[in-house]
Amino acid sequence: MTEMVFGATRVRSGDPILPRWWRTLDKWTLACVVGLFAIGILLGLAASVPLAEKNGLPRFHYVIRQGVFGGVALMVLLVMSMLPPVQVRRLGVLLFSASFLLVLALPVIGTDFGKGATRWLSLGFTSVQPSEFLKPGLVALVGWFMASSQQVGGPPGKTYAAGVTLIVVVLLALQPDFGQASLVLFSWGVMYFIAGASMIYLVGAVGLTVLGGMFAYANSEHFARRINGFLSPEIDPRTQIGYATNAIQEGGFFGVGVGEGTVKWSLPDAHTDFIIAVAAEEYGFVMVLAIILLYATVVSRSLLRLMGERDPFARIAGTGLACAFGVQALINMGVAVRLLPAKGMTLPFVSYGGSSLVASGIAMGMLLALTRTRPQGDIGDLLGRAGR
Repeated sequence: MTEMVFGATRVRSGDPILPRWWRTLDKWTLACVVGLFAIGILLGLAASVPLAEKNGLPRFHYVIRQGVFGGVALMVLLVMSMLPPVQVRRLGVLLFSASFLLVLALPVIGTDFGKGATRWLSLGFTSVQPSEFLKPGLVALVGWFMASSQQVGGPPGKTYAAGVTLIVVVLLALQPDFGQASLVLFSWGVMYFIAGASMIYLVGAVGLTVLGGMFAYANSEHFARRINGFLSPEIDPRTQIGYATNAIQEGGFFGVGVGEGTVKWSLPDAHTDFIIAVAAEEYGFVMVLAIILLYATVVSRSLLRLMGERDPFARIAGTGLACAFGVQALINMGVAVRLLPAKGMTLPFVSYGGSSLVASGIAMGMLLALTRTRPQGDIGDLLGRAGR
């Protein structure tokens, strides 16, 4: 308990691997992730039953699958969290390479499952969304490029990072998947800022993003439909946003009661993109606040630990992973309350989805590995010596 309150102690040489891992790990972040997954199972028991009955499947079919995929995600998370930063970087680059090739192949071998966007690979017994795995891999690759640019005589890593990010954003927009494309752009912007950004380049990137959005609005019916729906002063009560908004209002502070909610019978994506509406209706604002606090704790603790990190790769990539995790949750909940246009983005560790769960496990495992306490001294020590 002392370590959880005051932080992990410094690693001692000669320690066995598991005690060393446990001593240097951010246990509060791990506890918050497990808590989010447990909440996801709890909400899945309510939200996924109507869909299972509609599809002629056992009542808890989707809950069982979520438990299986979640178990895999937690195992991957634990294994990844034991790796040193150099191994995290190498595996991240390999993950990016494999996911990038799959994203390139989606127009030929992918499917849209009737949702208007070709994002999935159907394997018969399950489906895979390569863009979910592309995000943590891209963060590792971009972090490596940016860190290498800070070395004396290093390559123009920031230019390489911008080029790779632009290619990925274009590929995601062509699916179309503007939500993931926006999240990738945000992650790159945060990492670029941490690596020492030129304000001219940042302003230029914002301008290009605005121009890209205008182009997409003029040329993509899928994008324009979602923007028009968001800007409309009236909410069609028969749409997913309409059902979700009404459910959140009905839930009030303490909710209508466990199992008493009705939105899960109307929303086809109640167990995925709009799981927060089920939480708000049945458990009320109290549950929503608990979920928000769990996400906020993960992000804030990770950023605080990274502030003292001397390794440029760990500092840059870790910041990108933490911010992407928090912003994805923010986007999902913002869509449900109509603060943002619909984007089809899951709530990490809470929404149903094998690809989302396993990819989130990889990302959080990488983050836990990069935020572990290492025998390096703080960045303040290095700056103090440099000023003498």
